[in-house]
Amino acid sequence: MKIKIKLLLLAILMVPASKIFSQDKKLYIFLCFGQSNMEGNAKIQPQDTFNIDARFKVLEAVDCPNLQRTKGNWYTAVPPLSRCNTGLTPADYFGRTLIANLPKDVRVGVINVAVGGCKIELFDKDNYQTYVTTAPQWMIGMINAYDGNPYGRLVEMAKIAQRSGIIKGILLHQGESNTGDTTWPEKVKQVYSNLLKDLHLKAKKVPLLAGEMVSAAQGGKCASMNAVIATLPNTIPTAHVISSADCPAIPDGLHFSAEGYRILGKRYAEEMLKLLGIEMKVTE
Repeated sequence: MKIKIKLLLLAILMVPASKIFSQDKKLYIFLCFGQSNMEGNAKIQPQDTFNIDARFKVLEAVDCPNLQRTKGNWYTAVPPLSRCNTGLTPADYFGRTLIANLPKDVRVGVINVAVGGCKIELFDKDNYQTYVTTAPQWMIGMINAYDGNPYGRLVEMAKIAQRSGIIKGILLHQGESNTGDTTWPEKVKQVYSNLLKDLHLKAKKVPLLAGEMVSAAQGGKCASMNAVIATLPNTIPTAHVISSADCPAIPDGLHFSAEGYRILGKRYAEEMLKLLGIEMKVTE
């Protein structure tokens, strides 16, 4: 009998933590990562803080005393959704648009781990430490907010989220700092593959949605990177590119305006809804 009990306990310990807890299949979780445009550069405006449905949640990835939020806990998704003092992001209106179009018994949760100015190499779990040694000093504080390992924090939070719901997709907005790097799709594939493996996910059930840089028509300084991003589905069959056409930007040519983030976020949502087999009827 003692041997049977020991074997049972061993079997339980070998099961991934996400499988032990009861999962609500109607809590759709989305992982968001990247650099400053995913982090949120635009100032949050009053209209962005009103009428946020409590079905839209954020899993806080850092401790934010100023927001009365603690790392690893769920909160209604009032911006900021990245760190404690960041701005509006595509994730804001991505989640709101999903909520407006999904059945009333479905909830949406996002996790946003992003570092302004970083290359995709920061999310390479095997080589990020080498990248950190070359990162500019102004970036180090942002990296350290995630204990020096943003990829590790994203996985840590995702595993917590999996106790509550089901990961349905991954949102990426990154590339400005890799402009001209034709190997970027392969680097993204490595990060995506690592996430799938570390979280026990299947690519066919968890697509990757990647947003374009500010377009040339909007004065985008990194608009040439969009040609590289366009090739991502050739490398990752479950990747989908989100157009930035006509998304307003600010004069620096790198970041979207608040309105640009709202439009881009809705486009991420429209694509995700399409993949879920739902036609978008309401634009939140």
